[in-house]
Amino acid sequence: MIKRKFRKVKRVKELIPDSITEKALTLNPLMSPEQPATSEPVPRITNENITEHREEVLKGARKYIYPLQHSKKRIVSVTLTLAAAAALTFLVYCSLALYHFYQYNIFLYRVTQVVPFPIAKADGNYVSYENYLFELRHYIHYYQSQQQLDFASSGKQQLYRFRQQALSNVLDQAYTKIIARQNGVGVSGREIDSRIAEVRNQNRLGTNNKVFADVLRDYWGWSINDFKRSLKQEILSEKVAAKLDTQTNQRAQSALTQLKSGTDFATLAKTASDDPAAPTTGGDFGFAITKSNPNVSPELIDAMFKLKPGEISGIVLASPVISGAPPSLQIVKVTQNDGKTVSALHIVFNLKPTSTYVNALKTKKPPHLYVKF
Repeated sequence: MIKRKFRKVKRVKELIPDSITEKALTLNPLMSPEQPATSEPVPRITNENITEHREEVLKGARKYIYPLQHSKKRIVSVTLTLAAAAALTFLVYCSLALYHFYQYNIFLYRVTQVVPFPIAKADGNYVSYENYLFELRHYIHYYQSQQQLDFASSGKQQLYRFRQQALSNVLDQAYTKIIARQNGVGVSGREIDSRIAEVRNQNRLGTNNKVFADVLRDYWGWSINDFKRSLKQEILSEKVAAKLDTQTNQRAQSALTQLKSGTDFATLAKTASDDPAAPTTGGDFGFAITKSNPNVSPELIDAMFKLKPGEISGIVLASPVISGAPPSLQIVKVTQNDGKTVSALHIVFNLKPTSTYVNALKTKKPPHLYVKF
């Protein structure tokens, strides 16, 4: 049946003239008008020629892809150029503001916390500009907020002195850190927290955390972390002085040994103590000491309230209660302790100030400054 149908189709095809077949081919809507009609058979795609056909298709598409690739490259190039120009402009502005105009606004301070601009070089170590601004800004904040000093007019000379003082402080701190590293001296977070607790027991830092934070912000423009940072440097300086002053350490250890062997405390205080009143008072404080007494170092108060009447402490590293005074090593004996007040005697051994060792290192290896006020 099927064979008969194919024979009929063949007979019909043979009856159609070739001219009509060619005319029909010209009416093919899939043919391009510019492309002449052809009766050639469509090429067959096989495994052997598929690569060749794929290449022909991709070749036609590349003329659209390449312009897009060039456009992306141009966008990336322009973006990188603009970013580099912006970064260069930013660095030039910051450099001029810091090293030529000596600006100290909050924006530049935040920049120096990210970008390590140096202000000096001490013994081969760069001193960060941020350290200097940290010192300077808390001076300025205090005098502006508490003393209403106008640095734009009457306070210009004071501002100059603050700049000199802040720079001197950060250089001393840098040399102190170098000396501390050389001698294996460090400060732990526990020591900082302990010192804060001791000071807070004297009610120097407010009755609660909010008051403490408010006091720091109002007086110094500091956060609690800023205060801890300053306190860490202070404790490090004290520990360096205690570590390097071997002579004073030997004197204190000798006195403690004598006391443990039975020597009278007041008698030894009259001859061994660096307190100028000791020869007369025998080391007696002369007043009842409360936990909040600001005239006694917090380390001594903490040690005394742990002792029972008649007990003697070990050697205590005591921070100075007078600004600018060096720390000291002290031994205390409690004569009365009711939990609220303490009566006691003490023997004082003044340590050499840290500046003794810092200045010696400065002389040997002077700093190189990047600013000239």
